[in-house]
Amino acid sequence: MEFTVNLIKRITLLMGLTISLFSTAGFAQDLSEAAIAERIAPVGSVYLDGEIMTAQQSPVSAEPAGPRSGEKIYNTYCMACHATGVLGSPKKGDAAAWAPRIAQGAEIMLKHAIEGYNSMPAKGTCGDCSEQEIASTIAFLTAGL
Repeated sequence: MEFTVNLIKRITLLMGLTISLFSTAGFAQDLSEAAIAERIAPVGSVYLDGEIMTAQQSPVSAEPAGPRSGEKIYNTYCMACHATGVLGSPKKGDAAAWAPRIAQGAEIMLKHAIEGYNSMPAKGTCGDCSEQEIASTIAFLTAGL
């Protein structure tokens, strides 16, 4: 019985020494406001394309105030499908693929592009495109056919 009591005392003493050692040796934290702010500060940031300005950029946008060109919209939103033919989308420059669509008329093509058609989502994923911009993109896609 005495052995058990001594063992418990030693274990308790060892635990107490371990706790006191770790609570004071290098693990003490600075509790000042500045230190706390530094510890909880974000480690990174998220940004969307075009949000970060470099030192060479001015705060005034270099983009024209008017509508974007059909080529710019095609290169930004449409190219992924219409350059490769994904899910049966007609490729840019493929006269045979575009012929049945062109035969339906410009109004139907514009309606399908704005509302979406088959696998193509509405406005081809360009949610902020105007009807005029969609029409100019269709003209760019079908130019020379």
